[in-house]
Amino acid sequence: MLNKIVDPLVDWYRENRRALPWREQKNAYYTWVSEIMLQQTRVEAVKPYFQRFISELPDPAALAACPEEKLLKLWEGLGYYNRVRNMQQAARTVVEEYGGKLPADYRKLLSLKGIGNYTAGAIASIAYGIPVPAVDGNVLRVVSRIKESRQDIMKQSVRREIEEELQKIMPAACPGDFNQALMELGALVCVPNGEPKCKECPAAFCCGACLHGTTGEIPVKGAKKERKVEERTVLVIQDGRMTAIHRRPAKGLLAGLYELPNIEGKLTREQVLDKVKELELEPLFIRELEPAKHIFSHVEWRMKGYLVRVSSLEQKKNNRLIFTEKNQVEKQYAIPSAFRAYVKYIKEET
Repeated sequence: MLNKIVDPLVDWYRENRRALPWREQKNAYYTWVSEIMLQQTRVEAVKPYFQRFISELPDPAALAACPEEKLLKLWEGLGYYNRVRNMQQAARTVVEEYGGKLPADYRKLLSLKGIGNYTAGAIASIAYGIPVPAVDGNVLRVVSRIKESRQDIMKQSVRREIEEELQKIMPAACPGDFNQALMELGALVCVPNGEPKCKECPAAFCCGACLHGTTGEIPVKGAKKERKVEERTVLVIQDGRMTAIHRRPAKGLLAGLYELPNIEGKLTREQVLDKVKELELEPLFIRELEPAKHIFSHVEWRMKGYLVRVSSLEQKKNNRLIFTEKNQVEKQYAIPSAFRAYVKYIKEET
């Protein structure tokens, strides 16, 4: 059945593919950067990040040499910061072992830090024309529906099976177009949420789920582990010119990033004032801010915020906090989007 989809999908892709900045030329580095950015992030959201990133860091050598503060700032808002740290480690390997150019070899790509089967397959096929599959969530959904398979696509054994099946039909002349056709079909036609647009699908003529009306039941996904919920109180502490930020530990969630000071649990105004005094700061004014929520892959933060005006921070020294000018925070420090609801108050005049 899958043999029948190759030519129709490639023809459809060549006529309907979106114009995306990383597709403008065959460039292994562009493919790599875009694929890492696109993990769990929408295409439209990625476009400006991609343009800014390659403008500042146009090749693996520039990425390898980039100071961490700048690198994290360029990635700010995309989340999952370990991905860009892994990219930098991989870029250093590319510079040291491959002369600054990503290797045109699937196995060697797979050996680089942070590059898995999908990303290695995408780089190898799109940039170098190597006939290997690139199986992401879109591809799993498309192939499962065509096969009308009720296997759980969250299982690694099912992913490996689909990779093996696609390897057998991979067109030697245009593997990159075929892989991108499957991805594009999943993004635009065989969509994850809502009704698939079967009337527009070039593979509908041989799609089991379409022919038998089972697209709403396929793909099958096993239940995800329930997220842990954590209550946190976030503090915007500032005087007229300075604000307080904190650097997270080098390991764990949001490792090494800067954040607004925050405390586990939901604190009252009186408890917040006590905490501020414990930091040897003198509170002058406090205002409760709106609640906010942020969802990580395995944890959900439910946050309560306070804006606290204190007497001068300029001469203060504190081992737990960094005091910086308010207008420098946005320019210099990478603060995760988890704190987006409260970062806007940093520049507010109290």
